[in-house]
Amino acid sequence: MSGSELLKTAIEIARNSIESVLPDRAVKDTLKRLNLQDVLLVSVGKAAWRMAQAAYEILNGKIRKGIVITKYGHSEGPINDFEVYEAGHPIPDENTLKATRRVIEMVEGLNEKDTVLFLLSGGGSALFELPMEGVSLEEIQEITDLLLKSGANIEEINTVRKHLSQVKGGRFAEKVHPAKVITLVLSDVLGDRIDVVASGPTSLDTSTSEEAIKILERYKINVSNNVKKALLKETPKHLSNVEIHVLGNVQKVCEAAKKIAIEKGFNSEILTTALDCEAKEAGRFIASIMKEIKFRDRPLKKPAAVILGGETVVHVKGKGLGGRNQELALSAAIALEGIEGVVLCSVGTDGTDGPTDAAGGIVDGRTVKILKEMGEDPIEYLENNDSYNALKKAGALFKTGPTGTNVNDLIVGLVI
Repeated sequence: MSGSELLKTAIEIARNSIESVLPDRAVKDTLKRLNLQDVLLVSVGKAAWRMAQAAYEILNGKIRKGIVITKYGHSEGPINDFEVYEAGHPIPDENTLKATRRVIEMVEGLNEKDTVLFLLSGGGSALFELPMEGVSLEEIQEITDLLLKSGANIEEINTVRKHLSQVKGGRFAEKVHPAKVITLVLSDVLGDRIDVVASGPTSLDTSTSEEAIKILERYKINVSNNVKKALLKETPKHLSNVEIHVLGNVQKVCEAAKKIAIEKGFNSEILTTALDCEAKEAGRFIASIMKEIKFRDRPLKKPAAVILGGETVVHVKGKGLGGRNQELALSAAIALEGIEGVVLCSVGTDGTDGPTDAAGGIVDGRTVKILKEMGEDPIEYLENNDSYNALKKAGALFKTGPTGTNVNDLIVGLVI
């Protein structure tokens, strides 16, 4: 198999694996089983449009009203008479607040006979937001941005978000009470922590005000007195009107990748579905495993596919452009320089990686050589957190466009 064929194979494995975890079928199968009648639909997250469309196709005339909130560019058009909003991600914006207010208006005055169908996917923390009284949108934006750049993990970020929001951490379920909320979740959180996915609008919250305050202190983020006051208001620890179903997660996309790789003739293994560390460290470590396979046929014999899932973090110190998958890929490319018969693909299953138009990166032993022949220093790009521009110059960006799903990141390493 040539180098170009190996690249093509990695792309096929990644794309087909993501295709296998699109939420349409899972939403339809779950709703058929639940047999709901006369519901109000709220769909929030990067997969919100596709989940809402699937619900509409199954329930059709049984949906009284529907509101969809998704990321810019992720709507695929009208769905019947549903209100469809696009808003900011990963930082909330004015459209986030506008759409969230419409949802709150829709569920006001419900009684115990009413049912809200809440379709939730990753990205909802930014897309579904109404700050606590006294806290401004600008403060939420700044705190979120600082936490993201500090390298805080998603649980830490969402612990803070939950304690500054009127709809996160179970508070939306409180607003809906006494009506019932049936939540269908597409998980993008390691271990399927439902209270963490989109900051758990309908989940009782296991985090505390004290933890939220300590997280801000840990990352040396100073906040106003109004924010401090809001943080002290504890989130719900008991909810009686919620039913939750998990539809998909990172384990399923990794299992699909392993199956497809085996079908293509690779000895395949899932190394982890809980990757959670610095992106560039992960890239270097995964590259070391691929080199062990290449030169010593262990822990797998060639041809081999190593598969990982999870969500790395980036401590942003430079001023470049990129995302965690691109940073991981560039780091791996540096470690794999000059080695033939190796390809690594790291991709966000939602089709977006950081504030870029790429889903991630796909690199091989030639990637760094291409950059050096242009007179570029890949290490300088990595240190400046400028993986996007490095991979763009090397022709190593992985672009899918919005995929309609969101179940963490998928990394596939192929060795022949």
